Amino acid sequence: MAILIAAYLIINIAGLVIMWEDKRRAKKHEYRIRERTLWLVALFGGAVGTTAGMQFYRHKTKHLSFKLGFPILAILEIVLLIKVLGVIS
Repeated sequence: MAILIAAYLIINIAGLVIMWEDKRRAKKHEYRIRERTLWLVALFGGAVGTTAGMQFYRHKTKHLSFKLGFPILAILEIVLLIKVLGVIS
C-alpha cells in the first residue's frame, strides 16, 4: 500500500509541475507540452495534480475538455484510490 500511495503522490506532483511548465512556456512563447501528454499524465493517476495546476496557475481554464475533464477524472481517481485502499467498501 505504501508503494501505491507513493506512486500516486509522485504522479500528482508530476501533474502539477507539468502544468506549471506548460504555462511557463506559453508565457515565453516557447514550444509547448502536447495536450495529449497532459491528458496521459492525468489518466495515469495525476488528475488531482493536473487539476490543481490548472486552477493554481490559471492554465487551460478556457478549454472545456480540461475544465470539466480533469476534475471529473480527479474525483474518479480519488474514489478508486479510496476503494483500493479499503477505506470504503
